[in-house]
Amino acid sequence: MWKYQALLISLASSVAFGAVDMSQFPSKTDPTNINIPNIPQTTSNDVATECQYYQSNFTIEKSEWPTIWGLATSNNMNTSAEFTALYNSIDWTKAPQAPIRSLTPQGGLNLVGYDTVNDPDCWWSATQCKKPKSPDTNGDIATCPQPETWGLTFDDGPNCSHNAFYDYLETNKQRASMFYIGSNVLNWPYGALRGLKDGHHLCGHTWSHKMMTTLTNQEVLAELYYTAKAIKFVTGVTPLHWRPALGDLDDRVRWIATQLNMTAILWNLDTDDWAANSTPGITPETVNQRYLDFIKMGSNGTFAESGNIVLSHEINNMTMDFFVNHYPAIKQNYKHVVDVATCQNIANPYLEKVITFPSFDASETQNASTVTGSGVVPGATGSSNSGNTINNYNGPLFIAALFGLLMVAV
Repeated sequence: MWKYQALLISLASSVAFGAVDMSQFPSKTDPTNINIPNIPQTTSNDVATECQYYQSNFTIEKSEWPTIWGLATSNNMNTSAEFTALYNSIDWTKAPQAPIRSLTPQGGLNLVGYDTVNDPDCWWSATQCKKPKSPDTNGDIATCPQPETWGLTFDDGPNCSHNAFYDYLETNKQRASMFYIGSNVLNWPYGALRGLKDGHHLCGHTWSHKMMTTLTNQEVLAELYYTAKAIKFVTGVTPLHWRPALGDLDDRVRWIATQLNMTAILWNLDTDDWAANSTPGITPETVNQRYLDFIKMGSNGTFAESGNIVLSHEINNMTMDFFVNHYPAIKQNYKHVVDVATCQNIANPYLEKVITFPSFDASETQNASTVTGSGVVPGATGSSNSGNTINNYNGPLFIAALFGLLMVAV
């Protein structure tokens, strides 16, 4: 059954509702021939050294981009000729009419008054809804269909101090889905290049990490658009997948993302690693226990029929260390640990077709290996010198006429 589900999801990834062609984004990188400068920031494992500002060849004209870490309509982007043309290319009469949400005084989403029984807007924050109720809208991906599979994802990169972490993943031939914030990509471009060169599945995570349902249509579009543009500018590939901050999306946000050919990837297990020592009641011990509980699920039958997608973060060394410390046990208790593109059999996770991902079966055959290192200290040092992973497997691509079957069966 899981192979049938994976087949259908792979089909979904090939169906394009999008109204906007992002293939002409400028880029300074050939994604099949990546070279990362050998400088202290790309080779050191010392946090202070890694996080020193560096002058890269990815210089930008600041007037053409939002303010770093500002809302993506900042710096007059909302009135620029580029963004105005983008916005006007979309038929907004077809957009779902879900209201713009508000925040509580404490900064959380205000759910008061929302009809959770009927859930008219498929609002994930309120009901965990993942299947859109609006037509011509991409549905969310939230699990890996294969049994006893850990779908590996990390949010909030590229982090400037991730060298040892990425070394560890590379040493173990471990791919992950990396959700990059647009502002971070422009701040730390060589970190984003490292992610692509190591074969990770690069996805967007908005420009400024705002709660997406609280934004206007213009703001949602800009957060997605400029993140995709930043990733393409630096790495040479345009992501077709994204993740909203805190999972906050509804059919209005999904529909706007669909106009950019983008599909949301959510999760069904949350480590809460980012919250340790910063949120009341969540300590490092809390997060470690969550990892232990999730690890046990790999061998106790919880995922005997299908797998998971786990939310974890690249946000700082603490969150990265949580994963490294538990990785050997994850590998022992789960048959498969893979990125989301692989578990979904998505051969082409980017708009550009020059990089293809292997099928799930092919990946498991190629990457069968033993975990390296104790998990306490990443096993390798220095930057990656290996070439970008390019696989010849093209994956199953099917005609859009079958999409109606997908909507019924999934």
